[in-house]
Amino acid sequence: MKNLTFVLFIALTILGCAPKRDLVYFSNLSNVSNDQIQKAADIKLQKNDQLSISLTSLNTEYNVLFASANANNSNTPINSKGGFRVNNAGNINLPLVGEIKVEGLNLEEAQDLITKVLRKQIKDPYVDLQLVNFKVTVLGEVNHPASLNVPGEQINILEALGMAGDMTVFGRRENVLVIREEDGIRNMTRLNLNDKNIYNSPYFHLKQNDIIYVEPDKSKEKQVNNTLLPIISTCVSAVAVILTVILR
Repeated sequence: MKNLTFVLFIALTILGCAPKRDLVYFSNLSNVSNDQIQKAADIKLQKNDQLSISLTSLNTEYNVLFASANANNSNTPINSKGGFRVNNAGNINLPLVGEIKVEGLNLEEAQDLITKVLRKQIKDPYVDLQLVNFKVTVLGEVNHPASLNVPGEQINILEALGMAGDMTVFGRRENVLVIREEDGIRNMTRLNLNDKNIYNSPYFHLKQNDIIYVEPDKSKEKQVNNTLLPIISTCVSAVAVILTVILR
């Protein structure tokens, strides 16, 4: 009996040594918080961005021509949503005007530029421009890792994690990696989602093609790499049942 009790004590001690973890987002948030919200940075158009561009003007023939080219552009690869791809030179190839440099412009600037160029040939053109292949990728300790197509042009890291099914209990909320490529430079930063100051980070609002990696906790590593812990847990349960029966 003493031996069984000693084994049970040792096993429970080992299982109880796992470090406590903070699984709550913004755990340092007080009951009331009136923080200044940081505005999302404008999206800058990049190579291989896919743009949906519609034209409305007093010239119906041009409208139809533009709509047809937008839906089935034979000169530029398109995705399933249609549109015009920003080529390797940073240009889009439009009917009536040819190539226009849009790389590095935000959506509003690109729309204004296209409208200005079309106004030389069309009376009162109205141009609507949308980015149709905005995506981010979420990997690691989330329930549904995937590349996510983003409706619209804005998404923050919490929304992306939500679209990926949120973190698992093994995800390290205090050490989330964001990988971003801009102008040929790869930037990597780690974010602490337990800290309310995450809102002030330029990486809180995600950009086109950002990658979010949720690192697993050490307990997950031990679970995958070490089969001893499940065996101990099973033995503890069996010993506990036996002791319960004997002590009765």
